[in-house]
Amino acid sequence: MADPVTEQIGARTDWQRAREDPAELPLAAECLVEDAVGNRIPFGTLYKEQKTIVIFLRHFLCYICKEYVEDLGKIPKKFLQDANVRLVIIGQSAHHHIRPFCNLTGYPHEIYVDPRREIYKILGMKRGESSSSAVHSPHVKSSLLSGSIKSMWRAMTSAAFDFQGDPAQQGGTFILGPGKVINVELFVG
Repeated sequence: MADPVTEQIGARTDWQRAREDPAELPLAAECLVEDAVGNRIPFGTLYKEQKTIVIFLRHFLCYICKEYVEDLGKIPKKFLQDANVRLVIIGQSAHHHIRPFCNLTGYPHEIYVDPRREIYKILGMKRGESSSSAVHSPHVKSSLLSGSIKSMWRAMTSAAFDFQGDPAQQGGTFILGPGKVINVELFVG
């Protein structure tokens, strides 16, 4: 079995330890996310009772996000249950893109959308910025060219042709909860 990936891509150094009730979190907690059928729930309910890894995707057509989520889908549910951790993906498209994305990636865990990108904005995820250094992630199998072509093909052949989110929106990862605690915050450009 290969060693786990421990290289950190990027993080805000001012939040290296857990913080209670940061100003942004109560605002974000009240924002609504939608599940695959359009049911809306407050974002804060996702991490109220237990530690939750929340991964905000760039968009559902992003080949890097797709390949990363494919690997996240391989995490056994029992592993998360035994660790008392939730794994949640948040996209920024319409809710009707969730099921096709899960079918494409094999992702069996929780997934929601923030179609107006309210939480993305409140928690400080940037638009239009990209990483200045090349990141070599074991999760990304495609090259820039082949990944871009695959993403464009998926967009053109999708039943609901749209960009499935703002292509300039950047994502991020947070380890939240239980309650009003941010344990770790990572931004990936």
